[in-house]
Amino acid sequence: QVQLVESGGGSVQAGGSLRLSCAVSGYNVRTYCMGWFRQAPGKERERVAKINIVGIPSNYADFVKGRFAISRDNAENTLYLQMNSLNPEDTAMYYCAALRCSDGYTLVWGQGTQVTVSS
Repeated sequence: QVQLVESGGGSVQAGGSLRLSCAVSGYNVRTYCMGWFRQAPGKERERVAKINIVGIPSNYADFVKGRFAISRDNAENTLYLQMNSLNPEDTAMYYCAALRCSDGYTLVWGQGTQVTVSS
């Protein structure tokens, strides 16, 4: 059974950093493109960034502005999101997802990890 489990969320003050992880089990992560998404209360889920099979990032959201970096370790079957210079607007539930590379269709969602940034 394919499973994505996020970790690393928490509460930080504005200007702080967090590193999210997404552990993949049930399939070889090399098979899929991956992505991070987020959803704030009362808002639609939005893309943060995507990464292809060989680890080339793409489709960073404008609000990232060089603050976030997506990466993957295929040997460890893990996806990462390094988040720096966090601000209160980054407060959201963050989800990782396995994506179909051809069109970005989401195949599997993780359960999410909460990130809360206080001013």
